[in-house]
Amino acid sequence: MTWLGSRLGFVNAERIVVCVCVLCFFWGAFAFVAVATKRAPWFLLPAIAMISYGYTFYCGFLNYYLSLGLAFWASAILWRGRRIDWLVGALFVILTFIAHPMGFGILLALIVYVRLAENIRGLYRWLLAAGALLLLFALHWYLHRYRTEVWLGMRGLLMTGADQLLLFGRRYKFLAEIVLAFGSVSFLIAAYRDRKNSSSMQQIWTPLTLWSLLVVTAALMPGAIWLPQYVAAVSSISTRLSSVTAIVGLCVLGSVRPRKWILAGLLVCASLFFAFQYQDTATLNRMEQQIETLVGTLPHGCRVAYTMYLGADSRINFRHMVDRACIGKCFAYSNYEPGTGQFRIRITPPGSPLVSDSGLAMELGEYVVRPEDLPMAQIYQSDEADLTKLAVRELAPGEKNGRLGHHPSVSEIEERLPGHSKRAPGK
Repeated sequence: MTWLGSRLGFVNAERIVVCVCVLCFFWGAFAFVAVATKRAPWFLLPAIAMISYGYTFYCGFLNYYLSLGLAFWASAILWRGRRIDWLVGALFVILTFIAHPMGFGILLALIVYVRLAENIRGLYRWLLAAGALLLLFALHWYLHRYRTEVWLGMRGLLMTGADQLLLFGRRYKFLAEIVLAFGSVSFLIAAYRDRKNSSSMQQIWTPLTLWSLLVVTAALMPGAIWLPQYVAAVSSISTRLSSVTAIVGLCVLGSVRPRKWILAGLLVCASLFFAFQYQDTATLNRMEQQIETLVGTLPHGCRVAYTMYLGADSRINFRHMVDRACIGKCFAYSNYEPGTGQFRIRITPPGSPLVSDSGLAMELGEYVVRPEDLPMAQIYQSDEADLTKLAVRELAPGEKNGRLGHHPSVSEIEERLPGHSKRAPGK
């Protein structure tokens, strides 16, 4: 991204990088399902496409998203590849680790489990699944030594992979339920018809038990862990993991013989899913155009805060579009992520005062403006009846930056900030 940005500009660079990441994830998942089912899963292409543009993608976890795509490639090579193929697989393993450590951890778990499950039979398979389950419970208790939050508990059992389709509103929830129901019924019908095919039944075991273990993992793992070497939490663990759960679930469905009616049903679901996305991203594009117009009215180098929220039904944090509009034009202070200390930040000129060491208060609209912060502008939602309408105003000393415009409750917005704790940091 940095290399392309300095040569082609960051607008072109981001488009190229995102496209490469999506292709890596999509075809990596395709290869993984193909190896698991021993056939090219062309009839599952609509489902793989939906997951590729699911929650993990829209949340902007791009390092992890790329790492996961590389992990699928590595898993596909190491699962059934010959020893000479492992040289290529080792390269993908290294790239997976460089991209994101969480993807690397998932890769190790996948490879260990599938290699063991494919090389044992009978009672030993049950013992392997039981041992993996006990290991998850042990990890669950071990993690209590760290500061953790957002344990899903039994609600985690709903993280079946279909939750990757929950994006901008309630209609996505209805669609996700339809996709899960259709996939489950399709598998049961097809598996019943294939019951006399012993090879198909053998192929179902590994992906089915692995999918079940991933669902249980979502229930046992915390949503965020505060490690001592980092200021911010390792966050959104369960929601990120469900991308893997979804692809492994497709391995289960792909284990049965392909049926045209399954492809037709998935095509209908994918058509609805991408039609919804087209409408919702068009709304975000209009908002981004408004932001660029508003930023254009500000003096160069102006400080900008913002409070924007599209309601409790949306799972996606879209507020960073102000940060993008400010590149090369202004300084956006409401982004809470630089305060994590995990980003490269340069202050020019050296020694310039910081407005805040965490932009979280600004995103919540609770930041009290100081005289030394000025001049600072505020971008906000000016119409309670239409939250897509935006405006800009100058802030005054002593006022809260979220005094005007739509102001959601703190609890609502905190739930959608990755890794944010409802409690103050403590021991």
